[in-house]
Amino acid sequence: MSDFLPEARALLGEANVLTVDLAAYATDWRGKFTGVPLAVLRPADTAQVAATVKLCAIHGVAIVPQGGNTGMCGGATPDGSGQQVVLSLSRLNRVRNIDPLNNTMTVEAGCVLQTLQELATEHDRLFPLSLGAEGSCQIGGNIATNAGGVQVLRYGNTRDLVLGLEVVLADGQVLNLLRALRKDNTGYDLKHLFIGSEGTLGIVTAAVLKLFPAPHASAVAFAAFQTPQQALQLLGLMRGALGDRFTAFELMSDASLGLVRQYFPATPALFAETHPWHVLMQATDPGADDGAQVALDTSFQAALEQALETGVIDDVVVATSVAQAEELWAVRENISEAQQHDGHNIKHDIAVPVSSVAAFIEEVQPLLHAAYTGVRPVVYGHLGDGNLHFNVSRPPGWSTPDWQGESDRVNAIVLDVVARLQGSFSAEHGLGQLKKHEMALYKTPLEIEVMRRVKQALDPQGLMNPGKLLPV
Repeated sequence: MSDFLPEARALLGEANVLTVDLAAYATDWRGKFTGVPLAVLRPADTAQVAATVKLCAIHGVAIVPQGGNTGMCGGATPDGSGQQVVLSLSRLNRVRNIDPLNNTMTVEAGCVLQTLQELATEHDRLFPLSLGAEGSCQIGGNIATNAGGVQVLRYGNTRDLVLGLEVVLADGQVLNLLRALRKDNTGYDLKHLFIGSEGTLGIVTAAVLKLFPAPHASAVAFAAFQTPQQALQLLGLMRGALGDRFTAFELMSDASLGLVRQYFPATPALFAETHPWHVLMQATDPGADDGAQVALDTSFQAALEQALETGVIDDVVVATSVAQAEELWAVRENISEAQQHDGHNIKHDIAVPVSSVAAFIEEVQPLLHAAYTGVRPVVYGHLGDGNLHFNVSRPPGWSTPDWQGESDRVNAIVLDVVARLQGSFSAEHGLGQLKKHEMALYKTPLEIEVMRRVKQALDPQGLMNPGKLLPV
């Protein structure tokens, strides 16, 4: 070990082996996990990543890959041993190729998501992955966690947007799967092993991403109603009217909007009366002429009028300008930050079949209220794909440490219902350190055993992001 850091400096340069002022790399975005890295290593390209990983393998040094460090589950945070290195991918930020005709771009892992969105737009294309942290999260981290976001309804998770990968394996070999093909039936599709693996099997250094025609017509509305079941009715109505043009459908409880209004006082009042539930929805069309916008508006508004006439919704605000559409989206996008201001809560990133979303909410909320007087569920998420962020804020009179001490009990209340409905305890945030123990509770022993076999085959020394994802 005594030779490791000098050899790392010789490989990467003094300036790219950091051993002081490491707080930004040692703590996760939520401030829930803090570790003590031996060093932060900052390779410049795939060759340096490969050489660094090989050096770590020789010295038996564990590696924690890190992108923008915006994760929710401590998946990119080292432990407290002082023996793990953080391998930052931020310098791998080049766009290697963009092919508008093939609707693909080949990019390195450290590219910031928003930068890739903007680059696609410059070529009249859309890269549809869209997250609250898109201004700082990196595509390698998005791939490592199989990030979701607000447009999964139309375009799918990150897994659905990746055609090829370049991965550095645990022994330092570079596995080149950078194929820009939509059809390649030549054996196991190895890239899917690494998407969502949180750096426990290898380090993603580059990817071929799918692009789509850029949307030129858009319609956005914010609707209010009484029950989650009405949201499902509205979803069916809108999808029936708009088909694949319907791209986003975001459910929000009044409690979540209340937090936004509290911490973002400039948030406009959308309705004269309060309503228990709301959705923000969007439809888009790639048509570039005025006729496409007119046709989209006509279909969108006709469906909303039907929803009003049949009592599916109580009220609706339709954006009449780009600025107003952005204002409506800001309400949804500010929920997570408002919760951060409000203090630590017990977070859940669950998924159930879309048809079971209302049943889940209607079953779990009374159970929580029975267990904790005055508890405040803050419910929002991507109803169109069955993914809810079901977060539970502390009741009045509870301190943050005491409330965090109730995590296991609250998790059991929420996740037992998820399991009964054949759902998932992690939909898009990954597992990291936070949720790995729940694998043992909600995955079958055989599923976990097969995962362990894959891990052992690809990382026999156990040096790739140890202590994450798999239960001990």
